[in-house]
Amino acid sequence: MASAGHVSDLDLIVDKVRRAGALAQHLKAHGLITSFKADGSIVTNADTEVNLWLKEALLDARPDYGWQSEESPDNTERLDARRTFVLDPIDGTMGLSKGSPYWTIALAVVEATRPVAAVVYAPDAGELYAAEAGRGARLNDLPIHVTATSQLESAEVVGDSRLFGRDIWPEPWPRLNVVSRPSVAYRMCVVAAGRADFTMALTPKRDWDVAAASLIAQEAGAVVSDHLGNPYGFNARDSLKPSLICSGPALFPEIIRRCAHLLTLENP
Repeated sequence: MASAGHVSDLDLIVDKVRRAGALAQHLKAHGLITSFKADGSIVTNADTEVNLWLKEALLDARPDYGWQSEESPDNTERLDARRTFVLDPIDGTMGLSKGSPYWTIALAVVEATRPVAAVVYAPDAGELYAAEAGRGARLNDLPIHVTATSQLESAEVVGDSRLFGRDIWPEPWPRLNVVSRPSVAYRMCVVAAGRADFTMALTPKRDWDVAAASLIAQEAGAVVSDHLGNPYGFNARDSLKPSLICSGPALFPEIIRRCAHLLTLENP
């Protein structure tokens, strides 16, 4: 609990991310400026402006915290910080640029490899997901929880439907109801809110993609890991995660069982 006169980390990041969401919407309304990074991925002025604004606002409030963001050069000083902000200023940039409402700002506070406070905000969808370690997860201030679904047949999935039809599976997947959303963090929050049963990806993720949503999902009762069932740790030297599974606990063992043969992921 925050002492009198001291804003908790969760209250701080919720307030700042709301403001950053308004900034992103303002920039979008005036026409996004789009360019491409060296790796070919899209970036807009909303990504860079939200990153700069949040970095200044957050480190002004918590000058002793570390900083890790998709749009900032990495700095190993974060490894020695007691707590570190982990930010994806716009998750789902392609979706933002194409008019999807499901882009997000994803921000976590990480302590000793674990997120302790997190917010994932989808301004255009009017959805703010938040969690604090040990205190449950909420969507727009209402408690959320994962589904109890235990059968894959007809399960609700958020992800890429092409994944389940690929020739990498010795055992065909049953019929699934798959919807696509551009933000990885948003997909995980949809699972946390019980609107889908699981999400999975066999493409690499970075800390900023999944740190905030991992806490929200876990506080809502989900299990989060890579495709072999290895749990995530954050704020390490290497931010790369090989893959993502985020599922209600009843479905999780079956999903992991089906992925067990994929010991290495080559051009998944």
